[in-house]
Amino acid sequence: MPLALLALAIGAFGIGTTEFVIMGLLPEIAGDYGVTIPTAGLLVTGYALGVVLGAPLLTVLGTKVSRKRMLMLLMGLFVVGNVLSAVAPSFGVMLAGRVVASLAHGAFFGIGSVVAAELVAPDKKAGAIATMFTGLTVANIVGVPLGTFIGQAVGWRTTFAIVAALGVVGLFGIAKLVPATPRPEGARLRRELTAFRNPQVLLAMAMTVLGFGGVFAAITYIAPMMTHVAGYSEGAVTWLLVLFGIGMFLGNLIGGRYADRALMPMLYTTLGGLAVVLALFTVFAHQKVLAAVAILLVGALGFATVPPLQKRVLDQAHGAPTLASAVNIGAFNLGNALAAWLGGLVISAGFGYTSPNWVGAVLAAAALGLAFWSAALERRTPAAAPAETAEAPALTPVHH
Repeated sequence: MPLALLALAIGAFGIGTTEFVIMGLLPEIAGDYGVTIPTAGLLVTGYALGVVLGAPLLTVLGTKVSRKRMLMLLMGLFVVGNVLSAVAPSFGVMLAGRVVASLAHGAFFGIGSVVAAELVAPDKKAGAIATMFTGLTVANIVGVPLGTFIGQAVGWRTTFAIVAALGVVGLFGIAKLVPATPRPEGARLRRELTAFRNPQVLLAMAMTVLGFGGVFAAITYIAPMMTHVAGYSEGAVTWLLVLFGIGMFLGNLIGGRYADRALMPMLYTTLGGLAVVLALFTVFAHQKVLAAVAILLVGALGFATVPPLQKRVLDQAHGAPTLASAVNIGAFNLGNALAAWLGGLVISAGFGYTSPNWVGAVLAAAALGLAFWSAALERRTPAAAPAETAEAPALTPVHH
């Protein structure tokens, strides 16, 4: 794998830390600002919606400059948002800081996915994308637990200040390691929008929304669920998040490896397994060991869907992949926002801290249904398959 993928992984590490560290710090932030846990959950929803909006907007703006320069600008925006979060005097300002940081997220992973895919042979694309996303998963093994520990021990503001510093490191990594590339020629909004005429692109994005949304329904409220239901101490949330991160890391590697071999069977397995585990998590959450196992499996099964879903969008949007790739990253976060909101809704309705797990199970099952529908549509249009197969090897040079 090219060294440039390391630079992308460094940026992904910083972004992954700020996205997920909020889960372990919700009780502290809610207490400091005097708001309820479901209200504090809006910091997750707001971040996710910022990704949804920022992904297409900044990707379109990014067609005016080289991909390397755009990635650097995005990391700069990420740093500004986290500094604002660290010094926020009120919950509203904190929310604004989260949104500013999130605007860089979707475009970074969207453009980064295209760059990663360009750097390798056609049969290694999912693996290259997975390598970039390794930074996000490692963040959940190292960055998020460490950030949660620091936030609980010293104060959550310190955590976000450190995250801002990580963003600076990511920016310099991109500047030094990502090769300079000219501005994409012929990259026009109209051309990029043609990808959305393909129903398979839209179905893949819908699978993304529902499938990864299932993960966030449970994980957003993991801190109160584990402390109030499973009986863990606040300090134990840190190592539980390590388990989740390990699951994500393993799932990402497995998803990247097998998506290049059997993409749709991989999606059937991971989405079906995720729905089952989330449903069982409602019961497992009452027992410490089983709860820990469930957290590991939710991370593994959930993140094993990321490389295949991202690769499917790139494959189906051949010829105009940049915007579709970024919008699919936004789709992950639209699912996060939807799931965090639904999870807070069922908690507020009095169904308890385990109820978001059922929400997640339903979302994952719906994603599995869409996967079968997508495959059925593909079988009904065999004439399109050869064209797509012929285009796939040319995907790398098509990225202008």
